[in-house]
Amino acid sequence: MRIQKYLFGLLLGFALATAWSASAQALPPIREFYFDTDAAAAPIVLVDPAQADAVDQLARQRSRGRRAVEASVQLADIAAAEGRVELADTLYQDALAASPANSALGRGVRWNMGWHAFRQGRHEQAQQLWSQALEQVRGEPSWAPPTLALVLHRQGNTDEAVKWYAAAVRTEPQLWIDPANFERLLPHWQPAERQALEQVHQAWVANPPSWP
Repeated sequence: MRIQKYLFGLLLGFALATAWSASAQALPPIREFYFDTDAAAAPIVLVDPAQADAVDQLARQRSRGRRAVEASVQLADIAAAEGRVELADTLYQDALAASPANSALGRGVRWNMGWHAFRQGRHEQAQQLWSQALEQVRGEPSWAPPTLALVLHRQGNTDEAVKWYAAAVRTEPQLWIDPANFERLLPHWQPAERQALEQVHQAWVANPPSWP
């Protein structure tokens, strides 16, 4: 789906960009197990993207609807897919400013924005956003070990990545011991991201860390 230039020009006029700190936020201590489901850790889809007027619907929601934050996130993802990264950044910053970190929606925005940042090569920003999402969650969400293993690996910190991956294996050994399961376990990941996690898996096989 192509995004109309006039519409994104209008959206850009509404959004306010803010600067982002370059320093990565410290990750929480690694726990033994991560069994919990996290409803905030999912793509935000307000309107079926297959609909011909999806962008127009999202623009209306963003300007006067009750779900403006969700609309901004989905529009940001559409913009990123079209290669309009600066606009996607602006829309995400707008959603971030409108969603407190301690709310379920705010955590969802940070989780999704983390993936956007990661896919633009901004790995420290992705780590910071995912750390913020983790700060406010109850329990130990299952998405954390593989996701943090991935971002640490991309930053060249394979030793720490292996420690996080080991937490996934401790939690569900029958699933995470075999990379053949990655496509089923990580359906929203891109192939290159699953391949990168396979490298972490190989490092774990070569030297699995003990617990604690």
